[in-house]
Amino acid sequence: MRTMNTVPPTQIASDQALIEQLGGPAQLAKLLGFTKPGGVQRIQNWKVRGIPASVKLAHPHIFLSHLRLSKKRKASKPVTESA
Repeated sequence: MRTMNTVPPTQIASDQALIEQLGGPAQLAKLLGFTKPGGVQRIQNWKVRGIPASVKLAHPHIFLSHLRLSKKRKASKPVTESA
């Protein structure tokens, strides 16, 4: 029996938003170099299934750059002392 990995709905929603922020399936397919027929459909499928972790790790400059930005934002917040 074959089982599928389940992706939490919150991750799928996050991946959908990221795909749209990057210009949608057609633009993201170009960024990733998916020029063969079916490349855009592949990205479109990710909006339902989530972006595979292997793809995120293979292209950290595209998919993981938001992590660096959020860490910088947290680090740049001034520290306030409580009374």
